[in-house]
Amino acid sequence: MPKLKTHSGSKKRFKITGTGKVMRAQAGKRHGMIKRTNSQIRNLRGTTTMFKGDADNVKKFFLPNG
Repeated sequence: MPKLKTHSGSKKRFKITGTGKVMRAQAGKRHGMIKRTNSQIRNLRGTTTMFKGDADNVKKFFLPNG
């Protein structure tokens, strides 16, 4: 059986914490900033942890070695 390869796009988008949670960037800040309020833009800064079901799928299919 060949080794599993890590999905190259996922390497750049997700990080796994020491406790096994998956960190991701906040969605909704790529374009259309004019129609968002300043408080929305502020709240979307930085990173956040994924929900458990989504994180399990990311670890299983995209980051098998991470």
